[in-house]
Amino acid sequence: MAKIYYDKDANLSLIRDKKVAIIGYGSQGHAHALNLTDSGVSVRVGLAAKSKSAAKAKKAGLTVGTVDEVSAWADVIMMLVPDHVAARLYRESVAPHLTAGKMLMFAHGFNIRFAGIVPPKNVDVTMIAPKSPGHRVREVFQEGGGVPGLIAVQQDATGKAKKLALSYGRGIGCTRAGVLQTTFKEETETDLFGEQAVLCGGCAELVKAGFKTLVDAGYQPEIAYFECMHELKLIVDLMYRGGLNYMRYSVSDTAEWGDYVSGPRVITKKTQAEMKRILKDIQTGKFAKRFMDENNKLGRKTMNKFRATERKQKIEVVGAKLRGMMPFLNPITISK
Repeated sequence: MAKIYYDKDANLSLIRDKKVAIIGYGSQGHAHALNLTDSGVSVRVGLAAKSKSAAKAKKAGLTVGTVDEVSAWADVIMMLVPDHVAARLYRESVAPHLTAGKMLMFAHGFNIRFAGIVPPKNVDVTMIAPKSPGHRVREVFQEGGGVPGLIAVQQDATGKAKKLALSYGRGIGCTRAGVLQTTFKEETETDLFGEQAVLCGGCAELVKAGFKTLVDAGYQPEIAYFECMHELKLIVDLMYRGGLNYMRYSVSDTAEWGDYVSGPRVITKKTQAEMKRILKDIQTGKFAKRFMDENNKLGRKTMNKFRATERKQKIEVVGAKLRGMMPFLNPITISK
């Protein structure tokens, strides 16, 4: 069983005694910076000189500087920029200021696991990874709670890395809910697999395949949308609150029976074998190399093509129309 840490295991004064640089001000960056500030921590946000996020951070009352400036100032540097950007930014603006005894932190292990970033041996390298989007990290913290998180220590140069990382976790609210101990390797590989095989890749393809099957059989696309996309949230919310058993308890007997007899016809042994191949690609670094090459060598040509194609899918066209008729959903339209 995983070791779990709570507020009682984390000394908030440790991070309060440090100067913390938050590199990036996106989903996670804004949440970490604001939560730490509310916890009494000295924080500065590092952004590119012309970053559009600078105005947002300043409006929130935060001190903003260039990545070089805040990295030179800080004792603790938390990297919260996209995976494909982090290595270059680290080399250019963080590494020159990473002196002995400082701590380099991450909320995802990608660049450490696949050696995009190789820190010097005389610094601590740790991870605090909230298991929630950044807006929820902030919202739940403001409500007096916290979201669960993960902690990992890759390098412990000072002998105090774990205690300081836990203190950081308390500063953003994660120890209120519980912080599970892991490794950079385990977090990275399981996170990438979950995204690809289940949460994003697997789920999206399942929804599209179900929608297409019904439409191709002559059913109205609006009905197919409700059955294969809209109602998915209802089922996931039941799982989220009580697992598969609660979901099956809550649906009709007909739905529960269909789950048992038809689910294995969709997710077959062949599907599971493909999942193992996906995991292997992650473990060997094949996926990471393809992703980084797509960004650094191909200029995101393939990714942009995927985006353009997917946004024209019939399920997206029909879905946008139906969501527009349901203002209570607070529907969002992605235009680019």
